[in-house]
Amino acid sequence: MSGSAAAGAPSGHPAAAAVPAPASDPIAELKGIRKVYNAGTPIEAEVLHGVDLTLARGEFAALIGPSGSGKSTLLNIIGLLEKSSAGTYRLAGTAIDALDDAALTAARLATLGFVFQFHHLLPAFSALDNVAMPVLIRDGRVNAAARARAAQLLADVGLANASDKKPTQLSGGMQQRVAIARSLMLDPPLVLADEPTGNLDTASANAVFELLRRFNRDSGTAFLIVTHDPRIAARCDRVIELIDGRLAPA
Repeated sequence: MSGSAAAGAPSGHPAAAAVPAPASDPIAELKGIRKVYNAGTPIEAEVLHGVDLTLARGEFAALIGPSGSGKSTLLNIIGLLEKSSAGTYRLAGTAIDALDDAALTAARLATLGFVFQFHHLLPAFSALDNVAMPVLIRDGRVNAAARARAAQLLADVGLANASDKKPTQLSGGMQQRVAIARSLMLDPPLVLADEPTGNLDTASANAVFELLRRFNRDSGTAFLIVTHDPRIAARCDRVIELIDGRLAPA
């Protein structure tokens, strides 16, 4: 991360392992990102104040900060779920700011995977169908090759025998593993994880974290993990701290 995009282990947390400077072809590059809600009204509020952030391909980073610091807003902007009020954003080399809604949807499907605290699985569908859902959204159908990949991803997260089970038949940790498999269905170069272990017991949280870490190491997928858990943050390669809408200095 360059310039004011400083990030390091925050005070009070164990130091994260050193990470090489982001590659010349980063997966995400944000410069001067501002986000203002209710602009021009008496309740105008600026949540992000000129954030500069670069994420390297294949890195494994944590985003931390107190409640209200702007973490979710920043993650939504990176995830193309919200647009910034000012600044520039390049995702996988593409300038995001000029894209229309259809192009944003295509970029999101091609580049990003998402894992949330609450898994957002569809209860009427099987685990395999939930994993394959990104293909259905992209192509309008799920062919045999896509179903085979979904089955393989379920096996990769230790749920080979759960393909036909509905989410309500799975534990919280198992549901989150299905959500991780779903996030990887389209081979995204970047996965955004918003408190992926926040709703799990310690053992399940550790298992989910290790899955994310293994996919990062094995496939080179980059991960940005929002977490309030200092133990999770300390196990990431880089810790990015956001305070009052600004990145904390290293």
